[in-house]
Amino acid sequence: MFTHVRAPLFILVLLLCSVLNLRAQGQAHSVSPDADSSAVKQVVAGYSEAFNQHNARATAMLFAEDADFTNLRGTSRHGQKDIEQIFVTLYSSILANAHRTDTVKNVRFLTPEIAVVDDLWEMSGAKAPDGSDNPDRKGLFDWVLTKIKGEWKITVFHEVEFPK
Repeated sequence: MFTHVRAPLFILVLLLCSVLNLRAQGQAHSVSPDADSSAVKQVVAGYSEAFNQHNARATAMLFAEDADFTNLRGTSRHGQKDIEQIFVTLYSSILANAHRTDTVKNVRFLTPEIAVVDDLWEMSGAKAPDGSDNPDRKGLFDWVLTKIKGEWKITVFHEVEFPK
């Protein structure tokens, strides 16, 4: 008789543990999107800060090692090192006196480790390729960020400029 009581009790304990585990996962998942959304927005803020300090290394460190970068002129780079190099060039030339502000409009999580960010940007102080002053500009960043070893990194970077 003792065995007949233990088997149902064991099954009941397993079911209870499963329910509690699922509930804990659900609670952890409901907290995670807010924390991850804040972390993703911090990447955007870090980009603005590095840009405004004209720090190519700090800018590049926000990107994944194998990131793809395409700016508004259609210039593409692959990998963190190439991305750093393009910012070295830009910060020492047409963006040497540029200043930007960013406003995150949307963060959408495709999975818990992949987020898409729509960010409106405004820039002043940039030069045209011929060295003349550029008027203030506005545009959109469309980024894909990936959570790599617990840290959000820019994986795909696309930039557009709005018509004047």
